[in-house]
Amino acid sequence: MTKLTPCHLLMLLCWICLLRPGTVLAAETGTEAEVIGVLYLRQQMPPKPVLSNVRAAPDNLGVAGALLGRDDNNTIARFIGQRFAIETFASADADQLLAAASQWIAAGNSFIVADLPTPTLLSMLQQPALRDRAVVFNATNKDDQLRQLHCQAHLLHTIPSRAMLTDALTQLLIKKRWQNWLLVTGLQPGDQLYATALQRSAKRFGGKFVDSRQWQTESDLRRSAQQEIPRFTQARDYDVVLVADEPGDIGEYLPYNTWLPRPVAGTQGLTATAWHWSIEQWGAAQLQNRFRDLHQREMAETDYAAWLALRALGEAVTRTRSPDRTTVYDYLLSENFQLSAFKGRALSFRPWNGQLRQPIPLVQPNAVVSQSPQDGYLHPYSTMDTLGFDRSEVKCSMSVGHTES
Repeated sequence: MTKLTPCHLLMLLCWICLLRPGTVLAAETGTEAEVIGVLYLRQQMPPKPVLSNVRAAPDNLGVAGALLGRDDNNTIARFIGQRFAIETFASADADQLLAAASQWIAAGNSFIVADLPTPTLLSMLQQPALRDRAVVFNATNKDDQLRQLHCQAHLLHTIPSRAMLTDALTQLLIKKRWQNWLLVTGLQPGDQLYATALQRSAKRFGGKFVDSRQWQTESDLRRSAQQEIPRFTQARDYDVVLVADEPGDIGEYLPYNTWLPRPVAGTQGLTATAWHWSIEQWGAAQLQNRFRDLHQREMAETDYAAWLALRALGEAVTRTRSPDRTTVYDYLLSENFQLSAFKGRALSFRPWNGQLRQPIPLVQPNAVVSQSPQDGYLHPYSTMDTLGFDRSEVKCSMSVGHTES
């Protein structure tokens, strides 16, 4: 039997209050529950050689959060005649993934959680059968182009974009008056995209790059960081070293090794992230404990984003009392949708690009430092819209999924 935590009991009480007078709970009638299926689709990427002591990602990264979200949904769903179920499919072959998605939708299902790179994700959504009959939650891909240039109808993003992360970090740096930055960039394509997002954030909030450096070699720094990093970071005076190194090839060696004694932020050091194991406020400790009990490890940001996808779906299905794809999707993008997610604010989707509005924790390896948006950054609708692409910056349409002229 599922153990009911205080959070589960509170959720149950809220939903019982929503039931019409005279409603009989499905758990009392013994009727067969309506199954709401979700496909977790993951593209397995070939491992790349690492140049630092970065810990390997867990095999169940992402899907572990989806499973917890399923269990949370079922705590309530079983009382109203519904049951959420997850199927997983993983492959390195994009064609196999597209075929699995097509078969899932052809079988009468509607919902997919995607752990896919941009080309595969866009190819999937270009298939007429999926574009017209699926709601896809992107739980892992932070690509800014998916939110600014390649919006797609029925594609929703629960993972923050790179722009949201760099905006969140920049707000704190400017608030602390650390305005002059040295930028250090790695060699990988994701590093360049993160650096581009940092440059956009600097222009938006008033940061200044006094110099920039790109790490040009693939040498292993585990034995030579104390000799190479100080020379590499010599520059005019700066307040912070900003690093764009998503794999962690060089960024892990920057703290305490820079030429000037300055903090490090970006992809290492002080980082902006969707979630961190040290978050305890707003009831988050019980979410962390439930995840740890279920999977015997800490909850990562990808797990949290997948959990958000399942919880957003569960909230929409329960509120509308319908698993119909169109009904659920319209409700998710409406002003009525609000999701409690242990961040101190109700989360909602931006109707102009499908991105989930959410506060962004700023953390060091073992503690939360702050959370953005920072005080003083205002917006006519929601201060969370100071993070990432606002409506006027988006050049694509959610209704048709093409770039506007």
